[in-house]
Amino acid sequence: MKRAIPVVVLSIAGLVPVWRYEPSIGGGTSTAQATPAPSASSSGGTSSGTVVKGTTVNTEKGPVEVQVTFEGEKITAVKMLQQPNHPQTTAAVPKLIAATLQAQSADIDTVSGATITSEAYKESLQAAIDENAKSASASPSPSASPSPSAAASRTVDGSALNTEKGPVQVQVTFEGDKITAVKMLQQPNHPQTTAAVPKLIAATLQAQSADIDTVSGATITSEAYKESLQAAIDAKG
Repeated sequence: MKRAIPVVVLSIAGLVPVWRYEPSIGGGTSTAQATPAPSASSSGGTSSGTVVKGTTVNTEKGPVEVQVTFEGEKITAVKMLQQPNHPQTTAAVPKLIAATLQAQSADIDTVSGATITSEAYKESLQAAIDENAKSASASPSPSASPSPSAAASRTVDGSALNTEKGPVQVQVTFEGDKITAVKMLQQPNHPQTTAAVPKLIAATLQAQSADIDTVSGATITSEAYKESLQAAIDAKG
């Protein structure tokens, strides 16, 4: 009996640490770490030239507004932001744009049958030209020398093609590899050809190649135009 007492005491002493142990609630410490949000950056992309909107001119036919792309003071593209929904306007716009790219100013002729739209177009165009000139004069001019890649203008005649409608021949002006102007040296004296030529020229200046669509109603002239144009591009080298 005397020997049993120490055994019991020791057993009780061994249980004391177990009673004092308190298991922690939860399976450990969970740390939520916030990932910093990436900073938002606004990139304007690689835009060729300066884009300027002209004023919106309200006419009895509807509003007219142009958007003009400049490289320095040179007009390289014109886009209609607003125009009357009218067949005569639709037919006139390519002619107005082609004339603008040729004249490099708003000093162009109105298109017969679309006088109101033409006048509003020229007014919106002039406002864009004035705004571009104002921005250019406000910006400090860089002292950098002219780019060696800037080449002098060069004019090349395309081949003359005889079609059943009449001869077709173009003359192309290049600045380096860029087509800056197209002039018809010969074309059939036909209303459909007269209407098609401004569209063909506008498409050429936009595409910068002879890979353009034919104009509906003037397929023969269109194909001859593209062939003469390609000959001029090839001759330039």
